Amino acid sequence: MHPKYFTTAHPLNFLTRISIHQKIVKAFFLLIFLACGWELRAQESFDLIMLETKIGPMGLHVVPESAQSITNRSGYDNQPYFINNEQLVFTSKAKNGSSDIIMYNFSNKKFTNMTRTPDFSEYSPALTDCGQYISAVRVEADGNQRLWLYPINMGEPELLYDDIMPVAYYGWFGNIAALYVLGEPNKLIFPYGKTDLQPIAFEVGRSIQARPKTQTIAYIDQSKPTKTSSGTTYTLKAYDTKKRQLITLGETLEGSEDFIWLDKHRVIMAKGKDLYMNYLNKDRGWEKFASVSLPGYGDISRLALSPKKDKLVLVMERLVN
Repeated sequence: MHPKYFTTAHPLNFLTRISIHQKIVKAFFLLIFLACGWELRAQESFDLIMLETKIGPMGLHVVPESAQSITNRSGYDNQPYFINNEQLVFTSKAKNGSSDIIMYNFSNKKFTNMTRTPDFSEYSPALTDCGQYISAVRVEADGNQRLWLYPINMGEPELLYDDIMPVAYYGWFGNIAALYVLGEPNKLIFPYGKTDLQPIAFEVGRSIQARPKTQTIAYIDQSKPTKTSSGTTYTLKAYDTKKRQLITLGETLEGSEDFIWLDKHRVIMAKGKDLYMNYLNKDRGWEKFASVSLPGYGDISRLALSPKKDKLVLVMERLVN
């Protein structure tokens, strides 16, 4: 079954000529894009690095000297997401300046373009609940940012939530995507239906993740930051999709804005070249469990963990081009 609440559209139905008004709109949304930290500065370059991992009594264990490069080029390879244990999708910026969604196969180490759209850019790939689509935010020719679905079988893309825009970030809970929509004000919404768009929060980070084996979706509330000597901390919160209630889970790791779940009680974040874990059901705070130091690379940002928890993919800043 398709995810709920979508309309379809063929990419060739877009107007081939953009009016002056549309160009103004496009420029406006590009400024928003820049403000949200999406558009890439020329000096920024990122690669994907894979670590072998194992589950042990103390949590996630990184196998020593297991680091392997998935990408190795001067450019933007970012936003990794496992669609199964052997395939990963990510955002890659092409030489022409547009961004496409790429699929990587760990078994044969081959790359496949999920999209090849020189006139558009796609970001933030994820797998839908039905397993038939890769979702992504597309920056369209008129400047709109909406959520699109790309069939795994390489069929025609389909537009989801056609009247909700501009979408900056999102996260799936079942077959509904919680959407961070830019505007006055910016807001995170949970679209139960076309006329039931539940607002959740107004200032959130880019990481929105369903909490395993719960009826909640988690996000970082940035409305009340706390400055510390080690960096800024925010509040990790969750939205109960059944009760329509907010839950405070704890404080984020200072200086970090991306998280992933090991299970419903353990959350992972990174700071600098170090990986940390927090047991939300225990009063232990953030504990470092691994350090990743690779020649030519700086800090870790985004993370992705395979379904079997035997592969941890890191986004690391490339220092040598």
